[in-house]
Amino acid sequence: MVARPEVLAIIPARGGSKGIPRKNIRNFAGYPLIAYSIAAGLQAETVTRVIISTDDAEIAAVAQQHGAEAPFLRPAEFAQDATTDLPVFEHALRWLAEHENYHPDLVIQLRPTSPIRPPALVDEAVRLLLAHPEADSVRGVVPAGQNPHKMWRLTGPESPMLPLLEVPGIAEPYNAPRQILPPVYWQTGHIDVIRPAAILEQGSMSGRTILPILIDPNYTVDIDTPRDWQRYEWLVWYGGLEMVTPHRPRRPLPPRVSLIIMDFDGVLTDNRVWTDQAGHESVAAFRGDSMGLNELRHRLGTQALVLSREANPVVSARCKKMNIPCIQSALDKGSTLPALLAEYHVSPAEVVYIGNDINDLPCFPLVGCAVVPADAEPAVLREADLVLTRTGGHGAVRELCDLILQNNQE
Repeated sequence: MVARPEVLAIIPARGGSKGIPRKNIRNFAGYPLIAYSIAAGLQAETVTRVIISTDDAEIAAVAQQHGAEAPFLRPAEFAQDATTDLPVFEHALRWLAEHENYHPDLVIQLRPTSPIRPPALVDEAVRLLLAHPEADSVRGVVPAGQNPHKMWRLTGPESPMLPLLEVPGIAEPYNAPRQILPPVYWQTGHIDVIRPAAILEQGSMSGRTILPILIDPNYTVDIDTPRDWQRYEWLVWYGGLEMVTPHRPRRPLPPRVSLIIMDFDGVLTDNRVWTDQAGHESVAAFRGDSMGLNELRHRLGTQALVLSREANPVVSARCKKMNIPCIQSALDKGSTLPALLAEYHVSPAEVVYIGNDINDLPCFPLVGCAVVPADAEPAVLREADLVLTRTGGHGAVRELCDLILQNNQE
């Protein structure tokens, strides 16, 4: 039998990020950012080991919680703002050789800042390099968003511009239609697969012969600023991309939604309560939620109900005003839910549950899609299929209704 190649995935994650402080362990769509790259390595069939290279003990601990090894802490001199990838990987390979006599056949770089990866990407890149012994590395690329043949160099404020590139046979490529120009590609941070000899002997992160692996440009993500963070979290929740995730595969909203089951506190309210001296409670709700539920009922026949742990007159009063039934004192919602579905004669696949706290979690696997407001508890955010952009009591339910209506118009 041919021995299985030893393929080491290294995730570089220093602690001193400036644009987004502590970004490598900041919550991204429910999980620390590095967890997505760790999952890409752990879930790949061809990868035999996943380690983190960091100078930060907290990052190392978070990485270990998500399944990566942290055999060393990177020396500070290899964790500066201007540190390139090469000394980081040289250090990792030499440390492993010296301390463990470990010599991988291939090394993978999985940058945390490109967390949105196609599920098969890592294995395809590894197999491509294994199939081409003449190559030194494989690098992920996407079609370039801007064509460099239409770019210029400036030689002075009042001097003529010079074209950046020339194209044989085309006198003025900057005036030519894009379709006749040579296609060009942009390297991404999704994946690099490298032979260790290129790093240790050639002093290069790619070697001389680099093969491309073409990635769908919809996956082009490089998180560098807070605005990038918001944009790409949106892509995770709403982009419809099949991607590697630390979470189980997220389920989309069902094509047909027959029933919405809602928690009350923190979903239809903002989780606050006002109590007067007599013990009477009051809450604040969002009128637009009622409008959204009415639209669903009238246009799609979708029913709604409240399933609440609390037994409180304010819950009954609000539900009566909204003209929806409520079930209160549900101390174990996971046990109560199946009977409700049977009573409504509805398939679980056509049910959406929206909750915000840990007592809602048992209901999530029992329905077709689990939804949470933007301010749900962290443990609940991690298990959700869909995180809304609005918070509880401030239009989260209305946003869900609008999404369901939009899905039925497409």
